[in-house]
Amino acid sequence: MKRILLACSSGMSTSLLVTKMQEYAKSIGEEAKIWAVGQHEAKEEMKQADVVLIGPQMSFLKGELQNEANQYGIKVEVIDMRAYGMADGQAAYKQAVSLMEG
Repeated sequence: MKRILLACSSGMSTSLLVTKMQEYAKSIGEEAKIWAVGQHEAKEEMKQADVVLIGPQMSFLKGELQNEANQYGIKVEVIDMRAYGMADGQAAYKQAVSLMEG
């Protein structure tokens, strides 16, 4: 099972994207736990994730979050701006999977 954490300022703006990503994963027969948290919970929640995607509005925190994530061997990346803006679950899911595989 893939475990994908999304983090944004409050955890609210990514909730639609989480739903779209879950729908896409299910449509291709993959099991995935995908959840969203606010930036203050991200460091604690990343312990349970395979990869962390952060909202574009949090890109300034990428370095700090990646430093934290290094101890768990996971990658942190900013969600593609277009995928984020369009709530494109397929694109965001593929971005997360490519980070896990890469």
